[in-house]
Amino acid sequence: MTEFMAALEDEAFHHIPGIPMEVESIPVRIEKETVIDENGEERTRCGFRIGGGIDQDPQKSPHGYTDQGIYVTKIHSDTPADGSALRVHDKLLQVNGHDFTMVTHKQACDYIAKYPVLNILVVRKS
Repeated sequence: MTEFMAALEDEAFHHIPGIPMEVESIPVRIEKETVIDENGEERTRCGFRIGGGIDQDPQKSPHGYTDQGIYVTKIHSDTPADGSALRVHDKLLQVNGHDFTMVTHKQACDYIAKYPVLNILVVRKS
């Protein structure tokens, strides 16, 4: 890894919300699938869980995240996320053009739940 790339990675994973950053991002597209839940109700799912948010204390993160970003904490098998380029510990920068560097955990969950297709920009530690 070059010094420049190392500096970009450091900026991405020690980000202060509200401060612009320059990073190399990875585009990920997830089309949710419709499933029938245990109650016989139709619902959509993308197949991943997130952690973090500007309302969370990164020092209490069980995953060791160093800032208040939104991170992928789990990807479920045989789901749209499992078949995508998304990886555990990716940091979500944008979803459908919406800035994810300044959102609470609940805002991120609500936003992800709202759309059938997710166009995500992530940054990943090398």
